[in-house]
Amino acid sequence: MTAGSRGDVAPFTGVGHALARAGHQVTLVTHARFAPLVTGSGVGFHALPVDPRTELESERGRGLHRSSTGPGKLLRVGRMARALVGRMTDDLVAAARESDALLLSASVAPLGHAIAEGLSLPSLDLYLQPVDPTREFAPPLLGGGSWGAVGNRLAGHGVARGVERIFAPVVPSVRARLGPPAVRRPAAGPRALRGRQRVLHGFSPLVVPRPRDWPPGLDVTGYWWPYDRVSRLPAALDAFLAAGPPPVFVGLGSATVPDPGRLSADIVRALRRAGLRGVVQRGWAGLTADGDDMLTVDDVPHSLLFPRTAAVVHHCGAGTTAAGVRAGVPAVPVPVQFDEGFWADRLVGLGVAPATVPLRRLTADTLTEALLRATRDPGHRERARALGARIREEDGTARVVEAVGDLEPGGAPHSA
Repeated sequence: MTAGSRGDVAPFTGVGHALARAGHQVTLVTHARFAPLVTGSGVGFHALPVDPRTELESERGRGLHRSSTGPGKLLRVGRMARALVGRMTDDLVAAARESDALLLSASVAPLGHAIAEGLSLPSLDLYLQPVDPTREFAPPLLGGGSWGAVGNRLAGHGVARGVERIFAPVVPSVRARLGPPAVRRPAAGPRALRGRQRVLHGFSPLVVPRPRDWPPGLDVTGYWWPYDRVSRLPAALDAFLAAGPPPVFVGLGSATVPDPGRLSADIVRALRRAGLRGVVQRGWAGLTADGDDMLTVDDVPHSLLFPRTAAVVHHCGAGTTAAGVRAGVPAVPVPVQFDEGFWADRLVGLGVAPATVPLRRLTADTLTEALLRATRDPGHRERARALGARIREEDGTARVVEAVGDLEPGGAPHSA
């Protein structure tokens, strides 16, 4: 069960495929627009009614452009999510009634826990970001950085309380509707420690080492790669790649922007000033680029495209960040909001990106400078290549399959 943008959904298609191959019956429960992502994977689909793109393009969603990443914007998004979560509740409950166990992303976990308890189902949390408070860094949802050991931990607890408030209007009604669980199932493995819910985190410890002050039961597994239902790139893109030196990929994923035309023009101008060809992904931002040295594309598998590029310019969503480090190419981070600043800082700290260029400060000049540094400094490419080789050796989904097997005595396959 997950909700949000494409990046909040795609990694779970790979998790579901791995579970299906292990003999489990798996259903992905998320927004209807993402149903095609599971085609051919062996994973079923249960649609949620809310369309995230429609909401972001609504008057309420466009209002989010007026604030940058930080507590203020998080509050605005929280109010928006609070208004939408009730519309998904009936479908989450209906899907749960057909399941033997629930696997919950951070975006639905508070509600999912209430449903699991009411239906006496075991559950497992699968998070794409380090959500639990730690002294080592500030909450990723606030954009990264550090407020000092005490400040980081206090801020982490504050964000956790804010997330609980999003679900506060719905959780009591769900508990009243389902009633107390008829049978309390014992927790499995590390989940039993301190009475905590076990959480597996789908990112690499090479990118974010497990915080030393986290309690037992919070594990970092390595990345969960999306299921790629497409085995080759579109013919036009393949021909473009073959026609010249490796281009730079530019994409903002599911981010929306107030002026796509101006931003597209700045991107093209920067690429040409740096003497680089470009593959520009349209995405939800509506970016476009024309000319013999530019190609505009829609959704394409990052796993097939990124290794054939000179660098990737992206918004630093968790999934795109993962795809970039896996490919072993330098990055130019252009964070837009929330955890994207956190992942951007990680790329710079690892030496695979020269500097962060936040979207609100992106101009043709700032992007040109970053592109030149990313593509002409051999250090960035060598560090990216070495990190990518190590990342590709990890198998995060295997850890999830093992943990799901632990949810039931004997590890018998079941529906999730």
